[in-house]
Amino acid sequence: MNAESRRIRNLYLVLSQFIWLPTSLIVGVNTLFLLDGGLDNVEAFAANAIYTLGLVVFEIPTGMVADMWGRRTSYLLGAGIQLVGNLAYVWMWYTKAPFWGWGIASLILGCGYTFFSGALEAWLVDALEHAGYQDDLDPIFATNQIVTGVAMLVGTIAGGFIAQLARLGTPYLVRAGLQLVSFLVAFALMKDIGFTPERSTGLVKHVKALAGAGWTYGVKNRPVRWVMLAAPFYLGTGIYGFYAAQPYLLDLFGDQRAIGVAGIAAAGIAATQVAGGFAVPYIRRLFHRRTHVLISCAVLTIASLILMGLIQRFAVVVALLVLWAITFAAGTPIRQAYINAQIPSRERATVLSFDSMVESTGGVVFQPVLGRVADTAGYAASYLVWGAIAVVALPFLLLARKENASADQITGDEEAPPPRSKR
Repeated sequence: MNAESRRIRNLYLVLSQFIWLPTSLIVGVNTLFLLDGGLDNVEAFAANAIYTLGLVVFEIPTGMVADMWGRRTSYLLGAGIQLVGNLAYVWMWYTKAPFWGWGIASLILGCGYTFFSGALEAWLVDALEHAGYQDDLDPIFATNQIVTGVAMLVGTIAGGFIAQLARLGTPYLVRAGLQLVSFLVAFALMKDIGFTPERSTGLVKHVKALAGAGWTYGVKNRPVRWVMLAAPFYLGTGIYGFYAAQPYLLDLFGDQRAIGVAGIAAAGIAATQVAGGFAVPYIRRLFHRRTHVLISCAVLTIASLILMGLIQRFAVVVALLVLWAITFAAGTPIRQAYINAQIPSRERATVLSFDSMVESTGGVVFQPVLGRVADTAGYAASYLVWGAIAVVALPFLLLARKENASADQITGDEEAPPPRSKR
């Protein structure tokens, strides 16, 4: 890796953490925050579902913003809109606002995040290509997974104890401060490299062209299509499992006031991001194909979810949550590299946003259902139902394996065994 590529990678890691560090401050207490704001379980997870709906509705338009006006512009818009949505969340909690107010704030937060998704990843890949980087992307995404895990580890512990020592709204105020800093850092340091926004054809024609590209390189691209369609069932529903873990663990722990315990549990899950990132080089030596990694991670996800519903003991559920999280962390860089290798630069942000949109539909559809199951039959039952939903991902991943795409073969490590032929 040359000096320019290293500089680009390092800036990518910094900008990525300015997305995840503010988020990590509230992930360990978010469900408790919503419940404290006057919502019940169904309303709390419906608010989360509306956030996810924002991801679905705005993903493609904001991906087009990144392709038409630049990745930097998209990132700055994301930081600014997330700041507004976060402050609206605090106001909803402070005033014990009605559900529709929470819904609006959740939609704003979801919209803000979509300006990040796709744009930063596309910025990295384009800039690295411009700098002459020719190696696999898996190691860089794995490094980001490690750094993100450290940031989330610190943030979740801090957020849990800030909420316990002060009030449940305090971590959200700290988050707002970090979001402001992220805007200023990106404004000063982030420049579009290796990519020139194209707006000469006019807005309507360009939107049609980008939408067509999203269809061509996403849905019609069979290897990418199957991996995308699997995502809602075992990845998109992950937001429910993480947030439902907070009240579930407090129930199992036997003390509803031990908010710090929920923060520590969330931090344990965040630590798996580090472990998952470190595991990627070893995984690349053990597996010949990226789809084999994705299938294995899906199977472990299903097993851990079902066991979380069956074995209702605090320590066991924490361990299974860690197992679930580490499979997610280990599979994510592999999945990113698989998809990025099969889409062109000009439409990269649009296709990545389309992928994120498809994944998010799982959260929109299933979160209210799982929240209803938790209300009527308990959190353990909701994890069993979630495990059953995740099973649906396996046929799609098996179809992706049968495509035998060139991007499926793991290369770039001298120690890695040669890829096997299609069976």
